[in-house]
Amino acid sequence: MKAAGKGPAVLRLNNLKRVMTQLRHARLTSRQDVALALDLSKNTVSLIIDDLLTQGIVQELGPVSVAAAGRPKIEIALRPEKLKSAGIMVTRQRIHWQVYDYFSQNIAGQSRHIDSSDPDQLLHELAAICQTLQKAHPELIGIAIGMPGIIDPRRGFVHFSAPLGWQNIEVLASLRPRVKLPLQLINNVNAAALLAVQQQQLSKTQSHFYLRIADGVGGALINRGSLFTGSSWTAGEIGHLIIQRDGPLCRCGRRGCLETLISQPAIQQRLSKLRPARHEDEAANFAALMREAGTHLGYALSQVIQLINPASIIIDAPWSNYPAFNHAVEHTVRDNTLTFTSAHTSLHFLAQHLLPVQGLALAVIEQYEQTDY
Repeated sequence: MKAAGKGPAVLRLNNLKRVMTQLRHARLTSRQDVALALDLSKNTVSLIIDDLLTQGIVQELGPVSVAAAGRPKIEIALRPEKLKSAGIMVTRQRIHWQVYDYFSQNIAGQSRHIDSSDPDQLLHELAAICQTLQKAHPELIGIAIGMPGIIDPRRGFVHFSAPLGWQNIEVLASLRPRVKLPLQLINNVNAAALLAVQQQQLSKTQSHFYLRIADGVGGALINRGSLFTGSSWTAGEIGHLIIQRDGPLCRCGRRGCLETLISQPAIQQRLSKLRPARHEDEAANFAALMREAGTHLGYALSQVIQLINPASIIIDAPWSNYPAFNHAVEHTVRDNTLTFTSAHTSLHFLAQHLLPVQGLALAVIEQYEQTDY
């Protein structure tokens, strides 16, 4: 453990954060079970729990009925409303914020139209929203702001965002003097990836690839519980893999990117051109289009599987409930990937579109629990 050599105070803080993480995941547990799960002494855990009880963050729910003789366990649980996190998601012409408790349960939220083309005006609006949230929710432990584009999360810097029309904007440096809370800046797709791994209850000891289809097509790699952004913060940009040479022109300036073939606007444009005379033909055309989109995606994912060998791929698409789409993805992945590699990568099709804003709030909690001091 890295903190062990840095003094007892840091070690105690490290253990506290580990206990908080365990309490959040377990929801209902006991001192003994926490000590066993974390390989800590019962005395260490009891001291931490006693301190959290004093702060009102944890509550005791009474003894657990056990048949065996001996001292009964006392059930304990976090009081999730005592620690809150917030996410603010910025998209083209819209800003959306949500506040969640420590169990990622929604408490409040709002969405409104905004002119996102003016960075100075938007940063002013963001500072005002952060201040309002802090005043309304003094239990906030931090706020994460999500934006589309190439983002350096450590610096809090937007290098380029085509949807917003931004380039080289210092976001967090502008906000920190006006907001007295821990702040983060994260790409929206990366935030959704964190949420996807949690909701699917996937192992944090492995790597997982998340793919999101919306106005564009984005991806993110979660490696051993952490986002992998690459050397220039563009890891996971699957939407700009070239799938069809001399295909449709992409907003990146190249032709045949995956985004031009399977994004929501691309599919809607294809559907509008078909315009069949009969309902039966409309259904048949849509099914054919789903098979085609699934084939394109399956081919792109086969490259991802071969290159990074993730344990699982999470597909967050508007058409995840259409068998024609899912089957095409699965068959194309299998046909274009080494058999052994494919057999060790599971595909998860999400039944509901994830909210990146919830992933932003989760990122706040995970940073709060960070034990790598």
